[in-house]
Amino acid sequence: MTAAEPRAVDYRELMKKVEQVVAAIERADDVGQTIHVVIEKLIAEFRAELGIYGGRLYKRQGPDYLLLSTFPDAKPLDTEVRVPRSYPPIQRLLEQGTIYMRPDDPGVDRDLEEHLGVQEFAAIEVGDEEYLLAFNVAPGGDRDDLLFSLGILRHSINQKIRQERMVSIFNEARKIQVSILPKRQPVYGDFEVLGHTEAMEEVGGDFFDYIPISPKILGLAIADVSGHGLPAALQVRDVHMGLRMGLARDFKIVRTVERLNDIIHKSTLTSRFVSMFYGELEPNGNFIYVNAGHPPPFYLSAGGEVRFLEEGGAVLGPLAEASYERGFVIVRPGELVVLYTDGITETRGRNPEGKLVEFGVDRVIEICRRLRQRPAREIIDAIFAAVKEFSGDRPVPDDRTVLVVRRPG
Repeated sequence: MTAAEPRAVDYRELMKKVEQVVAAIERADDVGQTIHVVIEKLIAEFRAELGIYGGRLYKRQGPDYLLLSTFPDAKPLDTEVRVPRSYPPIQRLLEQGTIYMRPDDPGVDRDLEEHLGVQEFAAIEVGDEEYLLAFNVAPGGDRDDLLFSLGILRHSINQKIRQERMVSIFNEARKIQVSILPKRQPVYGDFEVLGHTEAMEEVGGDFFDYIPISPKILGLAIADVSGHGLPAALQVRDVHMGLRMGLARDFKIVRTVERLNDIIHKSTLTSRFVSMFYGELEPNGNFIYVNAGHPPPFYLSAGGEVRFLEEGGAVLGPLAEASYERGFVIVRPGELVVLYTDGITETRGRNPEGKLVEFGVDRVIEICRRLRQRPAREIIDAIFAAVKEFSGDRPVPDDRTVLVVRRPG
């Protein structure tokens, strides 16, 4: 089939076809399919209006671009073709994103283009310079119309590729987060310890952990990274690794938190901060802790009295040399310690008078008083159910986490 002479452009029809190709890009399943769909669609849909009649796909490989495949009406080649990045039309393409070149344009290597079977050609760069899509163009085409159409399509292809890359990153972040969260309830003396978290997005910024320091000490952590989604999830990973590394070096509890603060302060995610509560439980009920700016957990005595566990210091991250102090409580039979993030207490709903208010810690305490003789699982389920009922159909504004330490008695 020979090259078609371009005809006068109907711009309304042209934009309809551009939209059709964009829709095909959005439906494609992966990057490879996206690029092949674009080349085939462009040749099929824009042959008449823009004079496109053949295509070539190049992929970056070291200092060159390797020709991967040719498409209808392009000259088939039996030998490997590599075009150096230093080739002037490629340099111009990488600078501008789209180009339209004629044989007499400066920098065009006529021998190379003749080998490729090309006279006039247009090209776009996609995927952060990973791919080049080149198209044969019949003589007499309108340069501006072609560059306009290819510019729109290049933007759509890059959006698709970035979307796929972000999905891949989210999938990796989800795997990391799943690997970080505890997979089973710890067995520790006569205590019952259990946590549960629900993220507002596919990956979240809440975190809890059970850390066996020694046969006689169980470390318990809960943290909340500012923000949501991928950046928060990556910061959670830093908290998890930093905390466990510090504890593995047998640092004292305050020193561990101070070193973790230094790690987060020096993190590349410097706009974020982390509230964290970390405590170490002993078989006799001694519980030593540091509260780094986290919503204070509460200790619920057998008689129903409440004490908030506030001793500690500032949230992790903003201050380079923050200092912290320890707190201490004894958990006796029939008593609880309940840790939570502000996604629980700051959930908003209507009170009996119809006023919009926060769920608050008092409602959490009331549930725990009523159910303190019940298993930790029932207590956690009751808290999450109450929060959900309280908020009604409102969107979930934040990640939600609860960790219960219960000593039956």
